[in-house]
Amino acid sequence: MEKIKKDLLLIDAFCEDLTANETTKKTKLNYITVTNRFKLFRVLIANFLEDIYRDKNVIEYDEYTYLPQSKKRVKENIFDAHNFITFHFENQVFNLLMPSLHVYKKQFLDDAAEEAYFKEFSKYMMLNKISKTQKRENIITKFWLYFEDSILKYKGIENKNFFLYLKEIEFKFNYKKTKQKEILKALYYA
Repeated sequence: MEKIKKDLLLIDAFCEDLTANETTKKTKLNYITVTNRFKLFRVLIANFLEDIYRDKNVIEYDEYTYLPQSKKRVKENIFDAHNFITFHFENQVFNLLMPSLHVYKKQFLDDAAEEAYFKEFSKYMMLNKISKTQKRENIITKFWLYFEDSILKYKGIENKNFFLYLKEIEFKFNYKKTKQKEILKALYYA
């Protein structure tokens, strides 16, 4: 019974958008326990979102490149950016993470041709943007603003975990808190 109570407390904290630190202080639970459970929640959410997207009719889509503000001033950091395509369907969004460019960073630095690579890469990004939108402001751009605001609370995410955080933010954008809790409880206790 105590475990169920603890799990429900953690689900509530997660859906209320508390960080692991805030949850630890509020619940008096061990930080490692909280972070492990939050990671499990993110995995469950990612799988859930991937499953429900399969049969949806896409209305619009657009490509987004995310780079933390602290990295935007240095050209070679472009290879640390995360590219994803945001799809709009049924008043919700779905994000597809594109392959990382990080594997090319070493070659970029070793060749000592930074300026040429950066110029070509910038041109490529502008000319090869994947997009089909009906108007400038739409649910996709609303999601991107929400994403940029939401990602700040994590104060740095390892590249290998970015997908899970993207999916968490997508989930929280698509569903009201009461529905988030309902879905997460069903996923967790399935």
